[in-house]
Amino acid sequence: SATEMKRQNQSSVVEFILLGFSKFPELQEQLFGIFLVIYLVTLIGNATIIVVISLDQSLHVPMYLFLQNLSVVEVSFSGVIMPEMLVVLSTEKATISFAGCFAQMYFILLFGGTECILLGATAYDRYAAICHPLSYPMIMNKRVFMKLVTFSWALGFSMTTLQTPWVFSFPFCGPNEINHLSCETPPVLELVCADTFLFEIYAFTGTVLIILVPFLLILLSYIRILFAILKMPSTTGRQKAFSTCASHLTSVTLFYGTAIMTYLQPKSSYSPETKKLMSLSYSLLTPLLNPLIYSLRNSEMKRAFMKLWRRKVVAHT
Repeated sequence: SATEMKRQNQSSVVEFILLGFSKFPELQEQLFGIFLVIYLVTLIGNATIIVVISLDQSLHVPMYLFLQNLSVVEVSFSGVIMPEMLVVLSTEKATISFAGCFAQMYFILLFGGTECILLGATAYDRYAAICHPLSYPMIMNKRVFMKLVTFSWALGFSMTTLQTPWVFSFPFCGPNEINHLSCETPPVLELVCADTFLFEIYAFTGTVLIILVPFLLILLSYIRILFAILKMPSTTGRQKAFSTCASHLTSVTLFYGTAIMTYLQPKSSYSPETKKLMSLSYSLLTPLLNPLIYSLRNSEMKRAFMKLWRRKVVAHT
């Protein structure tokens, strides 16, 4: 019967095809090499931070524990997106199962959402340390730190647990080609054969709460920090603080800016190629840059790394 046919048709999609940059085959080959190098550097950079902070007792304070958590999120986020992206770039037609696509979206939203809140908490920690140095030990003790980290993960977890099953509960009736590099919500939503208006309202609201609000709070923190820096007596200290602030803000704006553009209106009028580039900004560049910006510029981190390096190297020679 017709209804039987329609029902069968709706659940006919058992796997998806991720197109990547299949319009540009030569580009795909070059990107594969570049992205592989970026992925490896991202893994090494973040793993180094996680290990150095774990092994150095003097770094077991909120500031560094935030950076360590950030690296755990970055390396996980990268691990969910990059290996699959490399497969997509190196094959003609990369298929991903329904369950695989579900799992990828679930973890992209888990780690992405967690990072949105965690970056905010990290900025708040810096703000408290610089603008309220005397009361900082009370403002940011271990308990407050644990609360903020737990809140970040809990929010990421609850958002993805609501959003991912909702997307995949929609009927997918015909086309199964995802014109993207991974199973992110907006490109998957394009294939849904149903009215998604309610979901889009939710996506808008969720994006405002999880991406826009932390971003504005970070900007506010850094404006306060910049005013505190301007009052500093030494010029060299001021310059160093300024450049640190500037690099943090650049990284943060790159991450939140492109994430807002992607998720605020999941069915937006941006071309698929633009969406791919915006996605690369937060899934490829941020996990690569954050370790370089937040930790390699930090003298304490450098000291701890050198101490560890000498200990390991001297032990082996």
